[in-house]
Amino acid sequence: MAAAATATADAPGAGGGSKPCSPSHIPVIGVVTQDEEMQGAFKSMDLNHIIKLLEETDKDDLGEKQLKLVKKLVQCYQNGFPLRDLAQIFKILNLCAGKIKDQHQFLEPALGILKLCGLPFLKKKVSDEITYAEDTANSIALLGELMKIPSSELRIQVCKCIVDFYHAEPLKKHIPEVNCTWMVKAQAASSICAHLNDPDPSGQLLFRSSEILWNLLEKSSKEEVIQQLSNLECLLALKEVFKNLFMRGFSHYDRQLRNDILVITTIIAQNPGAPMIECGFTRDLILFATFNEVKSQNPLVKGLKLSNSYEDFELKKLLFNIIVILSKDLPTVQLLIDGKVILALLSYVKKPEKLKIVEWSAAHYEELQLHAIATLSSVAPLLIEEYMSCQGNNRVLAFMEWCEIEDPFFSHGNSFHGTGGRGNKFAQMRYTLRLVRAMVYLEDETVNKDLCEKGIIKQLIGIFKNMISKSNEKEEAIVLEIQSDILLILSGLCEHHIERKEIFGTEGVDLVLHVMRTDPKKIQSGLGYSVLLFSTLDSIWCCILGCYPSEDYFLEKEGIFLLLDILALNQKKFRNLILGIMVEFCDNPKTSAHVNAWRGKKDQTAASLLIKLWRNEEKELGVKRDKNGKIIDTKKPLFTSFQEEQKIMPLPANCPSIAVMDVAENIRAKIYAVLGKLDFENLPGLSAQDFVTLCVIHRYLDFKTGEIWNEVYEEIKLEKLRPVSSDKKTLESITVASENIGKMVASLQSEMIESQARQDVQNEQKVYAKIQATHRQRELDNKSWENFLARTSNAKTLKKAKRLQEKSIESSKYTEPPKNATFHPTVIKGLNTTVPSGRVVTVESTPARLLGGPLADTDIPLKKLPIRGGALQRVKAIKTVSEPKKSIPT
Repeated sequence: MAAAATATADAPGAGGGSKPCSPSHIPVIGVVTQDEEMQGAFKSMDLNHIIKLLEETDKDDLGEKQLKLVKKLVQCYQNGFPLRDLAQIFKILNLCAGKIKDQHQFLEPALGILKLCGLPFLKKKVSDEITYAEDTANSIALLGELMKIPSSELRIQVCKCIVDFYHAEPLKKHIPEVNCTWMVKAQAASSICAHLNDPDPSGQLLFRSSEILWNLLEKSSKEEVIQQLSNLECLLALKEVFKNLFMRGFSHYDRQLRNDILVITTIIAQNPGAPMIECGFTRDLILFATFNEVKSQNPLVKGLKLSNSYEDFELKKLLFNIIVILSKDLPTVQLLIDGKVILALLSYVKKPEKLKIVEWSAAHYEELQLHAIATLSSVAPLLIEEYMSCQGNNRVLAFMEWCEIEDPFFSHGNSFHGTGGRGNKFAQMRYTLRLVRAMVYLEDETVNKDLCEKGIIKQLIGIFKNMISKSNEKEEAIVLEIQSDILLILSGLCEHHIERKEIFGTEGVDLVLHVMRTDPKKIQSGLGYSVLLFSTLDSIWCCILGCYPSEDYFLEKEGIFLLLDILALNQKKFRNLILGIMVEFCDNPKTSAHVNAWRGKKDQTAASLLIKLWRNEEKELGVKRDKNGKIIDTKKPLFTSFQEEQKIMPLPANCPSIAVMDVAENIRAKIYAVLGKLDFENLPGLSAQDFVTLCVIHRYLDFKTGEIWNEVYEEIKLEKLRPVSSDKKTLESITVASENIGKMVASLQSEMIESQARQDVQNEQKVYAKIQATHRQRELDNKSWENFLARTSNAKTLKKAKRLQEKSIESSKYTEPPKNATFHPTVIKGLNTTVPSGRVVTVESTPARLLGGPLADTDIPLKKLPIRGGALQRVKAIKTVSEPKKSIPT
């Protein structure tokens, strides 16, 4: 799970090795020796007594005693928890966590215990790791249960604790060295450093002194040691030592010592108060860093050259690194100009080739090249004139072009800067784009105009396209970083410049749309898709908005649909930027049709999505609403929980108040702006709840105006000012008007809720009526079937039904038949049915005289239709034949 860290007290400065642990091993283990136990590293307490006390609940002053004991436990185990006590410690932690809800004071000791869990677990015996393995695993599993506690601080600390388990770096020893602490108190660091150049017949002074300084920096307060070394005397001594070793040290030992001194100097240089310039050390370091690349007549480096040894290679990297640190001090800028640092670093921005002075290997040169470009990214923005005078843009663009072309160059990718660039030029491209991004975001028009005139926009678009085709899973992270930087550079160049947006054109829009179509699952993959999407959204804002041809093309390619798709993912980090883009896009008259046409999951509309986001935002902000979304406080309809907690204070005119800051700190104003540009009318796909919320959104500006005027009025009262009568009357009228609007909206919401309730009742009644009709029909069908069964199984019932049928027929006849009327029989004699008969068609196949037929026993014999004769006669003959709808089975 993590690296095992071990340390012993009898070997000062000994660090732990690191090796991967198998799943059965304890996550992080620190070995404690007898000497450390004597120093207090392996303390213990009566944990059973603490558990028993925490479980008691029937005493009045129990809470204070419990809290005191738990805090004492945290202090006792400052060096980490022993494996043997881990099960009891976690039981105590759970008991404390359970009390947080009712007794908030237990949160602090619980956090303290969790912080200590991030330290290595201690074992006194080698067998402890095996003996307590199961207890440790069970204890760590309990951390998940703590996530149920409703405390964000506790949950964050649990996450940090788990991260510490998987930390890749070897854990440092947490037990301070007593001797180092005493030496720091005695100002040993400054005393030792000041005597580095003293006569030394043994030749061991410098070596031993540097070792002591290293131990002081590592084993005691680093800040205090740096402060002791940040004086003129110490820096002059370090300067002389370094110069002597640099110019006259030729052995392997001298070069190593020289590099150690340079690292110590680098640490000191991070202190802004260190007099690096005053002692002349900064000038010498710049000279040593650039003499290989820039010719110098300075006697310190005349005839001096570096070898291709590993120590000199490390020296070169350390010198590049200290230039970055020194450049943070603005007075150093002039020394960087005098030392021609930009020219020296730009000498690496070219196709790799062997240097004339030093024969570096291909791998070493590549690493130095990448390091130099990374250094340029920090230094070049401080020296714009030097950068331009050295044709920096020309060199960078030419190098980018080389990075893009195919050639037999083989990158080693075996350094920090070369990560992910083995066998390709991705590492070179990545650091070059970082340099360009740093220069572009200076917003210096001279630099940006020069880049655009040299065709950087089209070049970057071409690089982005090639990256899409060349990318694979191994280099996915570095490709995403390159693509993100390209879009950020294009945003910096095109913002506020319509002509550059036109150059970005449809090709650039296609790139943006390509990224927006990325699978939403990849956004959470952690490979850089979120950063790329942020860069893409920024490029929409800077490179497309304001350029009407690009806007129209974006709309034609369903760009608004893609924006709303991303917004519907419910990713909070993207909401603000997407809604800002939507507000600007809605100025285009073609946008509203696209917004209204969009449909999400379950046929959700854009208006419904925006209103849902508004409700979620108000829920997070703690705005008071009832269960139906109705306004509760008509005086403060938009107030958040934060605004409720804050007291109104008199502020200067140029300082925004809480009500004004609220507009910028959440998305409600942007949602109001988007829906306002859609006209608030005829919004499709809204539910009754949406309409209730829409009432508030519609009046957002009125409510916010009332809030601000209320703040003005309250500030006047706090400052004890007395406005004139007319102003006072105006302020009171504004306050009353704002409250009346709140009451009106609340009344309208009530009507909507009541109307919806009535509609729900009506709909419910319709459903019930439909259900009842279905049941009645089923009952009638069942009754009809029962009657049918009764007639077929009971002769008496059949006869009774027959009599009823005949009676019904007779009652339907005329009492006095009309004259000259032709009457047909209504009943077929001999037919054993009790229901009206229907028409049938007899198809002649087998003669009826042989087989009979369904009407063979009736008074109407089957008539054989002649083959000859008119069609009308045949139809009439067919219609004379009747068949019963239901027949009694024989």
